[in-house]
Amino acid sequence: MSDNNAIDIDFLKTWIGKERIRQDDLSPFKAQALAAALDRQSSLQAGDVLPPAWQWLYFVDTPLASETGVDGHPKTGGFLPPAPLPRRMWAAGKFEISRPLIIGKSAEQTSTIKSVDLKSGKSGTLLFVTVEHNTRQDGELCLSEQQNIVYRDMPTAAAPLPAGEAAALDADWQKEITPDPVLLFRYSALTYNGHRIHYDRDYAVNTEFYPALVVHGPLLATLLAELVSQNIPQAQMETFQFRAQRPSFDIDKFTVCGKRDGNSLSLWTRSHDGFIGMTAQVQLRAEK
Repeated sequence: MSDNNAIDIDFLKTWIGKERIRQDDLSPFKAQALAAALDRQSSLQAGDVLPPAWQWLYFVDTPLASETGVDGHPKTGGFLPPAPLPRRMWAAGKFEISRPLIIGKSAEQTSTIKSVDLKSGKSGTLLFVTVEHNTRQDGELCLSEQQNIVYRDMPTAAAPLPAGEAAALDADWQKEITPDPVLLFRYSALTYNGHRIHYDRDYAVNTEFYPALVVHGPLLATLLAELVSQNIPQAQMETFQFRAQRPSFDIDKFTVCGKRDGNSLSLWTRSHDGFIGMTAQVQLRAEK
């Protein structure tokens, strides 16, 4: 297990302020492919608005094979600080939509390391890295996002899941999801996410000691955002904030749930045995 004293946090903090600028043409193919993977009936074309939480299809890392870690993630030490803790997870995030992103239109994203923090918890040493992404089209800010990444030690044996919090049963809308391996593989491919816990069952079970393939955190957030689009199709999201509490796996169905209070929405996933997996809060743009 890693020791806080052995981690040079002052060195890692020198990454704060590091910036990266990338371009992407927001190809219609990726949006069309995700729509098919999610069994969406409507076809998305160039010029259409990109649905909320679909921005993760774009501006993806494409490391060389030699710059990819054993777990399938890009090796750290480039844009991200060289975290000495090997297990990396996207724990939470939030984004604000100033104006919709348009499919098939060139966009620019500026990413900045905002913070690097070391903490100790019940599960051991944790390193938190917060990255801010600002995405523009025609020079105008469209999307401002914060991504919270957590690094921790690799487990040495199977351990029970975190204690579960009972999920509310008073949803205004809900939809059961079957997270089969095909869906997980397609989402990994579309986001160029090489993390093997999402498609390599042997690695997920025998190296990272999960009980099965793990459903991507961003995919869960996307499914929650889709629930909103399906039930309030004319609504425009202003902010979306999510937090992972307990992993979901491909061996069990789960349910995406939502409840509305005016322009504020509470969203959550409910596992097959009744526990919260992810929560999200959405603020809709007030109608003019």
